[in-house]
Amino acid sequence: MVNISDELLKKLMVVFRSEADEHLRAMSSGLLALEKAQAPDQRVDIVEAIFRDAHSLKGAARAVNLTLIESVCQSLESVFAALKRERLDLSPFLFDLLHEAIAVLGRLLAAEAPGGHQQSSVSALTRRLDEASKGVAVALAALAEPAASGVAHMPPVTPGLVPETVRVSTTKLDAVMRQAEELLVPRLAATQRASELRATTAALAVWKKRRLDIQPALRTVERALSPAKQETRRIDGHDGTVNGSTAGRRELATLFEYLDAEQLHMKVLEERLVSMSHSAEHDRRVLAGMTEGLLHDVKEMQLLPFASLLEILPRYARELAREQGKDVELVIQGGEIEIDRRILEAMKDPLIHLLRNSIDHGIEKPAVRETRHKPPRGTITLAISQKDSGNAEVLVADDGAGIDAALVNAAADRLGSSSAVNGRRTGEHDALALIFASGVSTSPIITDVSGRGLGLAIVREKVDGLGGSIKVESQRGVGTAFRIILPLMLANFRGVIVHAGGQLFVIPAANVERVMSVARKDVRTVENRETISLDGQAVAMVRLGDVLALPRSREVGPQAEAMEVAVLGQGGVRIAFGIEKILGEQEVLVKSLGPQLVRVRNIAGASVLGTGQVVPVLNVSDLLKSAVRHVVLPALLDDHLTVVKPGRVDKPSILVVEDSITSRSLLTGILESAGYRVTAAVDGIDGYTTLKTGAFDLVVSDVEMPRMDGFDFTAKVRADKKLAQLPVVLVTALESREHRERGIDAGANAYIVKSSFDQSNLLEVIRRLL
Repeated sequence: MVNISDELLKKLMVVFRSEADEHLRAMSSGLLALEKAQAPDQRVDIVEAIFRDAHSLKGAARAVNLTLIESVCQSLESVFAALKRERLDLSPFLFDLLHEAIAVLGRLLAAEAPGGHQQSSVSALTRRLDEASKGVAVALAALAEPAASGVAHMPPVTPGLVPETVRVSTTKLDAVMRQAEELLVPRLAATQRASELRATTAALAVWKKRRLDIQPALRTVERALSPAKQETRRIDGHDGTVNGSTAGRRELATLFEYLDAEQLHMKVLEERLVSMSHSAEHDRRVLAGMTEGLLHDVKEMQLLPFASLLEILPRYARELAREQGKDVELVIQGGEIEIDRRILEAMKDPLIHLLRNSIDHGIEKPAVRETRHKPPRGTITLAISQKDSGNAEVLVADDGAGIDAALVNAAADRLGSSSAVNGRRTGEHDALALIFASGVSTSPIITDVSGRGLGLAIVREKVDGLGGSIKVESQRGVGTAFRIILPLMLANFRGVIVHAGGQLFVIPAANVERVMSVARKDVRTVENRETISLDGQAVAMVRLGDVLALPRSREVGPQAEAMEVAVLGQGGVRIAFGIEKILGEQEVLVKSLGPQLVRVRNIAGASVLGTGQVVPVLNVSDLLKSAVRHVVLPALLDDHLTVVKPGRVDKPSILVVEDSITSRSLLTGILESAGYRVTAAVDGIDGYTTLKTGAFDLVVSDVEMPRMDGFDFTAKVRADKKLAQLPVVLVTALESREHRERGIDAGANAYIVKSSFDQSNLLEVIRRLL
């Protein structure tokens, strides 16, 4: 162990974590490639590369006194040394063990300080690795039947020159980005000053023109008064001029001299204003060029290859496929395309949701695939391609079962979707749109993997937030493909400045489909809703001021002949918002409202205009939802907007079936605290008898019980015509795939594992089912 000071250790840990992340990613990718490799020479090279990464990580861990990581790496070295000397053969068991070791290293790296449980688990792992290096554990595991696995096919890496690089923390990079974006404020101010100078110069030109227009009249007055200079009178017998007349002529002469000189001063002032206007315009262009160049360069620094996001997906696919009992190959293409780091971070969860959706809902089990004349191994393709200079397409496709429109429609109807409320038939295309609705799931049971109907809703929300779009294509029995269009980098925010309710607002330009003027006579009232015709379709219309609860301006009252309209769209939803005036579009810098106002409805932030005025930036997603509160939108709206079902007046009644007194008391207390009426039963037979003698809205049952277990109890409930539709939630310690499948076969609506039991999770599942 190296003796180093605490201060130096903190600095070394920052460097170590970055280095260790690279080694872990390389080792994980190498293991996946090793599973796929067939040629002996290729396997030798991969083993050597992983061996070197493990050795380097061991030395780095020793330098910062991380003995647990060091010991795991040392055991890994023993395994790869045996592989190099051909004393050990590759097997599914060995691959599982090596992947487990990589996962343990990742957890150790993420932990602030090792605990006792970590030390014991590391000891057990290193013992298994040491046994595996000697062939002991492998020989025993060879008798077991190998399970299915998910294998990732990564494109070969072409060696090339390594560019000169320097490590910069993302915190510092983000700080530089924010400072560069702050330059937008003085840039807008410079634009405003240049505009004001141009307006002043134009006003002076108008003044000068009017001055020239009256010049002939002044000359006429001057000539008319000039004979009076020679006029004399005889007063008291003497020749002379009247004193008052002489003074008036002198004042008039002074006035004409000033007016003549004014033209010269006006010309000098005009020349100075023109010069200042040109200088301000030049400064504005220089500042705009510098800020745009700086922002572009900083954004270039934020670009990372898409492959950096994909490194976690192959192992995730492999583990989930094994858990589901499926054979899956993950094919990745186009990982070299560079995208903004912030977009990559935001897309991490959506891609995991899509991958999980493909494995859980799309890919069939090997036996089922063979009956459908498909290869036993399913294929999921994750391909990234550049569409144009500013956008990329992410394709997530599988060759699975496809999407069943009937199941999607049934799930949406249970939620009371707008399609069901309006009583219209939902076709294949409409059903595909419904899968993005929150709560819509075709899973027959709720588990820790799926069934809550939130995954695809999160995907759509994230993609919309990044200014992208998503569409789905599916064919029954052939497969499903999700196509996501994303910007390569987060563009500068452009907003449309509008006037509504006597105030200024900024609407994100990306969500403004069209702005136009609509005659009052063209606004139709259909079923007590105002609509306008747009491209041959009826589009619901609301006034922006009404949605924001602002007083209506006189200019936009019923007597107005025309009104300006901005058509906003997001995720297929289109609503026309009536506004008082559209002032134009410009680049704006959005400022956060701070933690105290982080979720003010309809407001996304604030922006400072070039005039210095602070203007709210509207949240289009909130606006579309708020508009629904003012009008019940017909079928012209997107199907994923739902109408809230009227709430129950009485308390729902729940039957808890649990043989353990402690667990029964715990579940009863949780449910009663949440406002439910609870009745308890001690086993399956007691629970079924209780159901026959009372009325219940839902059942929460354990699985392992005497006399009648939870599986048989659930099957008996489903076989009873009167109880067949009663929701059943199984809460059990049995977490294997076989037990979950047995729960599905029995007819359970949800399967919650006690090892990952969470009170909020149980209540959320119950709320969904009720």
